[in-house]
This record gives sequence, structure tokens and C-alpha cells, in this order.
Amino acid sequence: MKIAFTTSNGETINQHFGQCQSFHIWNIGPNEAGFLEVVSVGEHGVDEEDRIAARAQLLSDCAIVYTMQIGGPAAAKLVAQKIHPMKTNCEVGLKETVEKLQEVLRSNPPPWIRKAMNKGQTPAFDED
Repeated sequence: MKIAFTTSNGETINQHFGQCQSFHIWNIGPNEAGFLEVVSVGEHGVDEEDRIAARAQLLSDCAIVYTMQIGGPAAAKLVAQKIHPMKTNCEVGLKETVEKLQEVLRSNPPPWIRKAMNKGQTPAFDED
């Protein structure tokens, strides 16, 4: 699944969602993880609502966004697009976060992570 990180250096999650200049996108699975791309944030709209909506749209194919801080309205916009915001509250290592997420994926992920893993996939129907 695609995960976005707010980072200024590619090594630590150290940016506020609404103030970062770019997002680092990774593809993360239980056994493999790799950096995909940097998505730059441009100037969008004249008010906070437009800027938040534009950021959420940039990340529309991501399942989770890890960020140091995020405001309530921005978190709500992400959730509305089925993107789960994860707030770290302090600077944390990006690679360590990826490794911890992989451990969770390999064990018994909570329902919200299982749902995030299936983002963009059509649900299968049992034929009984």
C-alpha cells in the first residue's frame, strides 16, 4: 500500500501536514518496502480549505499519511477520502516507522490497517 510521510529530509517525520512542501511516498507491504517518489505541494487556492483539499487530492492513492502534526479539519478531509492520518507528535525516524508498520502487517493488523491495505480494491463477493 502507498504511504505518505511529511519529511524535510527523507529520514525523519518532522513536518506539519499543512506546512510541508512535499510528501515522500513509499510502497509498503509486510515483507518489502521502498521509496517511490516525492510529491511537491504547489500553491492551491486562496484559503485554508482549498489548500487542505488540494493536499488531500495529491495523496488520493495513499492509504496512510504519517505526519508530525495535523489539524482537525485536515484530518477530517483525509478520512473523508479514506486516507488514515497518523500523527507522531514529535520527530521520529522514517525507516524505523516503516519497519514498525511492516511488523504490524506481518502479525495481526488491526481492522483499520486491513481496511487501508484494501484501499482501491474491489471487494470480493462470496458465491454461496
